[in-house]
Amino acid sequence: MELNEVTGQIIDASMKVHTALGPGLLESAYEACLAYELRKRGMSVVVQLALPVTYDGVELDAGYRIDLLVEGRVIVELKSVERTTSLHEAQLLSYLKLSGQKVGLLINFNVVKLKDGIKRMVN
Repeated sequence: MELNEVTGQIIDASMKVHTALGPGLLESAYEACLAYELRKRGMSVVVQLALPVTYDGVELDAGYRIDLLVEGRVIVELKSVERTTSLHEAQLLSYLKLSGQKVGLLINFNVVKLKDGIKRMVN
């Protein structure tokens, strides 16, 4: 599956989840439902993947967790906040750099129209 197809499937699945649940729930609810929806589509999804920091040649667990890693290629950072900020974007960019992945999606489910809550980011 091409990278754009993977991100397209993630966005489509996110819209389906948002349509069913609406805004206002906890991030964990959207995470569970989105992971389920993607797996239902035959996609590989890892939830809450530990992301170590490499320092001085040693991998250290610094408590970072990727919300979803889809098809081993796309990081999905989920939010349920009034509005995303540059801090949320910096978080996703850091995850992309630490993991060596190229593409990530920042998805905020706490919006009226989900298309307004999706940001695609590239490392």
